[in-house]
Amino acid sequence: MSTETPEAEIALFLRRLKWMVVSAFGLWVMWLLAPILTPFVVALMLGWLGDPLVDRLEARGRSRNTAVVMVFALMVLLLVLALLILVPMIERQITTLVAALPQGQAWLMGTAIPWIEAKTGLELMGWLDPDRLIDWIRSHWQQAGGVASTFFGYLSRSGFAMVAWVVNLALLPILAYYFLRDWDKLVERVASVIPRNHIETVSRLAKESDEVLGAFIRGQIAVMIALGVVYAVGLSVVGLKLGLLIGIVAGLISFIPYLGATTGVVMAVLAALVQAQGFDLKLLVLVGVVFTVGQLLESYVLTPRIVGDKIGLHPVAVIFAVMAGGQLFGFLGMLLALPAAAVINVLLRYAHERYRQSELYAGHGPTIVLDPRSSDAPTELAIVSKDVEPK
Repeated sequence: MSTETPEAEIALFLRRLKWMVVSAFGLWVMWLLAPILTPFVVALMLGWLGDPLVDRLEARGRSRNTAVVMVFALMVLLLVLALLILVPMIERQITTLVAALPQGQAWLMGTAIPWIEAKTGLELMGWLDPDRLIDWIRSHWQQAGGVASTFFGYLSRSGFAMVAWVVNLALLPILAYYFLRDWDKLVERVASVIPRNHIETVSRLAKESDEVLGAFIRGQIAVMIALGVVYAVGLSVVGLKLGLLIGIVAGLISFIPYLGATTGVVMAVLAALVQAQGFDLKLLVLVGVVFTVGQLLESYVLTPRIVGDKIGLHPVAVIFAVMAGGQLFGFLGMLLALPAAAVINVLLRYAHERYRQSELYAGHGPTIVLDPRSSDAPTELAIVSKDVEPK
């Protein structure tokens, strides 16, 4: 049984309450500052990702500044190469998409909508008539005026948002360089404020979280790139004109389980229907084959070998984390959702371990065990106290 006095239990409760209040206040401040925290968070992640390589270069005799400059230059070089390769390709795909819009509109109005009307009995064509749309707007002019004012207000705010994005992009390399250079100092300063009687536990949890985050982020980036290449090349080979653009988009959002493949299949099927001006069974089957092969590669090759099983995040937990992060903190929340979920998973495993060792789980009453005194005699039951070893 617990030997703590009521005063000690009250003091422990007040300490925990204090930390809960501090945590809630920190989350509230982060929610308020979310629009300006994005470049700092991205730069912090880049510094964390690049620090192991900097440490390796230091171990080989390079100075910290020289190693940081080399790693930072490598990051910039990879980014520039990616832009030089992807931007012209995406530009050509967007040009193809714009050129196909009239053809898609003709197919939608002349084939798709009449087919849907014939199958469902709904009258959709009338709602697309310009005269009917104008009459509807006139009859709902007050709501339309409210929507218009909201829209133009959004445009005025979006101008400031665009300026903020430009400032964030300009700040990102500067912040990333300083985080990369001073990463070890930041870790030491954080470690110096941790209570000494908790330093071992915090160090263990930090090490496990670092392993989980490293396995997840580095592995997931590699899986996203691999899937983007598989989808883009596969869709282009089977003859889909917008295959490159659809494959890149599907690969980029594949960090959410099944969302990348689902979005890619929907976009690819629509693009195939518009391109063929109807139902091209061969093209649709080939599109399905491409995404099936991509999913099989992800499930049985890429994720097990690159990401591994250290993360332990269920797909439902990943989807919930991304949606909850976006709802609470916007883009910053979506950016932090999966790393935060991975760390929380480590903390939950530790809490489960402590719970299994606690008196609440094990109890303190008598335990019934088998009496092993004689192997020849019939087995008997013996009641043994938890605190007393059997003789």
